[in-house]
Amino acid sequence: MLESQGILPRQHITFLCDGGDTVRELGAFLHPRSEHILDWFHVAMRIEQLLQTVRGCQGSEKENLLKGIERVKWFLWHGNVIRADETLYDLVEEVDGVLEQDRQAGRPPSVVLKKLDRALGEFATYVDNNAGAIVNYGERYRCGERIATGFVESAVNQVISRRFVKKQQMRWTPRGAHLLLQVRTQVLNDELRASFERWYPGFGAWDQVPLAA
Repeated sequence: MLESQGILPRQHITFLCDGGDTVRELGAFLHPRSEHILDWFHVAMRIEQLLQTVRGCQGSEKENLLKGIERVKWFLWHGNVIRADETLYDLVEEVDGVLEQDRQAGRPPSVVLKKLDRALGEFATYVDNNAGAIVNYGERYRCGERIATGFVESAVNQVISRRFVKKQQMRWTPRGAHLLLQVRTQVLNDELRASFERWYPGFGAWDQVPLAA
């Protein structure tokens, strides 16, 4: 695919990914002289999930937790992984402290705080694992450089369309799904007719046949 787009072996290329281990390894395998950037779309999506969880809290700690997560977002936007890490672990300690206070007071632990505690720990691990791929997104954005793959997500949704969603009530084999996606991609790129003409040289000849009077 890279060769078909004119990418040369020594040419610099940037990969944006969601931070999964296998995806990071794939980029390095495909192109050794590549730069890897954690997709801001996925970072922001995870942060929004944290904010949504905190909004479900009822205690006095809610406002401070919201501000803390917003600080984490600001630090990551500017590529400051160290400060983002410190703030995340401070938030984890704060949540753990509230849960411990509830335990000592004999109160049942907050389900929301337990969920938040786990989510903050997972996000901190996610940031640590992708620290080398976190850049100054604000600077890149101001320079007109790509920081997210939202346009790719949109294209994927367009290709998959309703064929693969549950309400279609259809089951697909891996081969069938693979072939259908190839066809849909060529239709969207307006390339399907050219492919048929290449496979079947006589295809479309009837278009030139004059109609009988």
